[in-house]
Amino acid sequence: MSEKKEFPAIKNNLHPRNPHRGRYDFPALIVSCPDLAPFVVPNAYGDESIDFADPAAVKTLNRALLSHFYGIKEWGLPEGYLCPPIPGRADYVHTMADLLATSNKGVVPRGAAVQVLDIGVGANAIYPMLGKVAYGWQFVGSDTDDLALDNAYEIFERNEVLKDGLVCRYQADAENIFEGLIQPTDLFEFTLCNPPFHSSAADAAGGTRRKLRSLGTGHAKGKGLPPPVLNFGGQSNELWCEGGEMRFVRTMISQSRPFKQQCLWFSTLVSKQDNLPLVYQALERIGAIQVKTLDMAQGNKISRVVAWSFMTEAEQKLWAKSRWRAR
Repeated sequence: MSEKKEFPAIKNNLHPRNPHRGRYDFPALIVSCPDLAPFVVPNAYGDESIDFADPAAVKTLNRALLSHFYGIKEWGLPEGYLCPPIPGRADYVHTMADLLATSNKGVVPRGAAVQVLDIGVGANAIYPMLGKVAYGWQFVGSDTDDLALDNAYEIFERNEVLKDGLVCRYQADAENIFEGLIQPTDLFEFTLCNPPFHSSAADAAGGTRRKLRSLGTGHAKGKGLPPPVLNFGGQSNELWCEGGEMRFVRTMISQSRPFKQQCLWFSTLVSKQDNLPLVYQALERIGAIQVKTLDMAQGNKISRVVAWSFMTEAEQKLWAKSRWRAR
């Protein structure tokens, strides 16, 4: 396994190609999505903002961002499904684009030749939307939830800028991540995943209370209060799994090797830095040749993507030459 390289965190908070750098321009967003107007109010500093503890406000802000920056006019979610923060999700996409460029003379490959597998695409389909609009990539989105897949498919059908950008595949066995999903003829430039963070429903509720406390709501201690409202929503499979993030990621790693010739890079978000040593150990055990840790700075928070490949640098460049440069 090659030396693990820590890519430096991007300065100025977000990736240079991320359109969400800087403050939200609420007047411009309201032009793109007039429904946002009632939610925009002065915050404690007198600046225009929204109440990020209000699920309706968060969802409407997402609609405005998708409309204004990506031309996605028709986007919605079934009640209670995860509403992702778009700026951070965009950073994952742009960071993986940079990783592909390392095998392509520094040029980010664009267009339908780039095939991406999204593990747990969710009802929001956020990664396929961003990757399709930003780079023209094609996506396969997997999920264990039929309703989530139906909604993701409808989003792509209703928006011309997304047409033909997503194939949805149902994963019938929740214990398998790639088996039964990746077909013999599939070739993917990379896989991506935002794994369930928590290890139980109680752990997820506690995390929500901590988030709401930081937003200044009344759920500071959680005693004698009804279950907190999730400002970003989320079904159980989106928020937690037995063993939490670490177990999910280790399972993904162990199940990736049989598909080592069909994926240039495998990747996943790793939210807890303390999990990294165990992640590296798991990757060494399965014989990953290349391992990279890609840091992403978002305000005071550092999140990271761990990416691994079973191909040498020479094999990666051959992959790029045969799949990207010939088109």
